[in-house]
Amino acid sequence: MRSWFKNVGPGVLVSAAFIGPGTVTVCTLAGVNFQYALLWALLLSILSCIVLQEMAARLGIIAQKGLSECIREEVQNPVLKVAAVVLIFSAIVVGNAAYEAGNITGAVLGITAVAPPLNLPLGNFSLNLWSIIIGAIAFGLLSMGNYKVLERVFIGLVVLMSISFLVTAFVVKPDLSEIVKGLFIPTTGEAGLLTVMALVGTTVVPYNLFLHASLVGEKWNKPGDLKIARKELTFAIILGGIVSMAIVICAAAPNLDHVTSAADLALGLEPLFGQYSTWFIAVGLLAAGITSSITAPLAAAYVVRGCLGWKDGLNSLRFKSVWATILLLGVFFSSLKLQPIEIIRFAQIANGILLPVIAIFLFWIVNKSSVMGKYRNTGYQNILGIVIIAISIFLGAKSIYTVWQSL
Repeated sequence: MRSWFKNVGPGVLVSAAFIGPGTVTVCTLAGVNFQYALLWALLLSILSCIVLQEMAARLGIIAQKGLSECIREEVQNPVLKVAAVVLIFSAIVVGNAAYEAGNITGAVLGITAVAPPLNLPLGNFSLNLWSIIIGAIAFGLLSMGNYKVLERVFIGLVVLMSISFLVTAFVVKPDLSEIVKGLFIPTTGEAGLLTVMALVGTTVVPYNLFLHASLVGEKWNKPGDLKIARKELTFAIILGGIVSMAIVICAAAPNLDHVTSAADLALGLEPLFGQYSTWFIAVGLLAAGITSSITAPLAAAYVVRGCLGWKDGLNSLRFKSVWATILLLGVFFSSLKLQPIEIIRFAQIANGILLPVIAIFLFWIVNKSSVMGKYRNTGYQNILGIVIIAISIFLGAKSIYTVWQSL
């Protein structure tokens, strides 16, 4: 057990990254609006996340390279190489900027549950000062370089919130038969595919595939480390998935009918915490937002480093300039006059649409003997990978069509 705790790290970070404000918000909205009907989407997401993140971890340990670096090196055709690098580069930058806006907005959502809004009017534009403050905190933590210790503090706060949802899921006495039905009978009902995509996007986060491959490569360097890496990853993702389901159950059981703020989200915790529920959700959202605000820019920096072939370390000016750009974009989009709930939901939908693109590249790389040797995908892993990619392509295509039809 002591050895296992010593090796805890990358998998828990992946789990902490997707248990951010987006998870809390989207899962709450799913529970409020559709009760238990979409639990199957979370179950599918958990299984998909384990399969894809295992591929990323295996790649990082065996190849000792990041995903973007492998793609740049393995695509031989010059035209296809440029196209692949530009596609991944732009997808992650755009996707992480949207995700970062959701992270910062989620943290602001938590603050404004217990503090008044701070807005600075600039002509027709209103600047949200809380977004700037959260961005400054994340900037300071990333600039220090020694963010791992601080991340553990924030992850601890997120864990406290997670425990509250798990306990509350029992306290609110949900309908167990409806939970089982929601888990194993797929249906969208009135929800629509955009809500399903938001749930998938909040669990299987594309940038986590890049982040995980890079982090495990720094922590482990022997094929024998695959066993502990897989155990840690599976445990962390299952725990994160159970927490996501608990949030849906908490929101569904009280039969809430309208959610626009953290104060509304806190109603799901009232059976356990009473008048203190608002403070609890505020601290949880703030912790989740800041933690995720660190991992999203960090992942983008790893992607750019791999795409451009940089050998610089984490403290290099070029590496820092990338995460700083993502952070600034997140602050900017978070400051716009948009409903916080809509910003967070859009970020999850964008992640879901980007997922098949990144998954296909990962699937191709882990099947190359020149990269993975005898540790390339087995037939069983390929079947699972193909099924997951096919489902994500279908959901992404249908979501794009739905958005197009609504224009």
